[in-house]
Amino acid sequence: MKIIAYIDGSSFGNPGESGYGIVLKDEKGKVLDAIGRYIGETTNNVAEYRGLLGCLEMAKQRKAHSVIVYSDSQLVVNQMKGTYRIKKPHLRVLHSQALEAIQTGSIHFSIHHIPREKNRSADKLARRAIRLRSEVRDS
Repeated sequence: MKIIAYIDGSSFGNPGESGYGIVLKDEKGKVLDAIGRYIGETTNNVAEYRGLLGCLEMAKQRKAHSVIVYSDSQLVVNQMKGTYRIKKPHLRVLHSQALEAIQTGSIHFSIHHIPREKNRSADKLARRAIRLRSEVRDS
């Protein structure tokens, strides 16, 4: 199974109340799952990485062999591609966790930057999860 994922992390303040949103689609564009998760107080960059990790876990649960991720976070996209250095130790840990999830899941992985306006559904889920301080789903 090939999954196309849109991910976004959000923080009300930086650091502040945070969450992430994930929209998983199949190759034909059908939404398989859409979820937002509240993760407490952290930074926007941590929320972005937690969205990526959540996405990889969901792909693993669906036994995906390929995941194409779209994110509006230039930092996460470029760090995952190896074009940006990872200066912060706590982001290095999250980056390593993402690489491990990709390798242990034998997932063909690619990640691409998209403009914020093309990521509205994931952003909306992240923000709703923060406002409600819980997990939210779109059906």
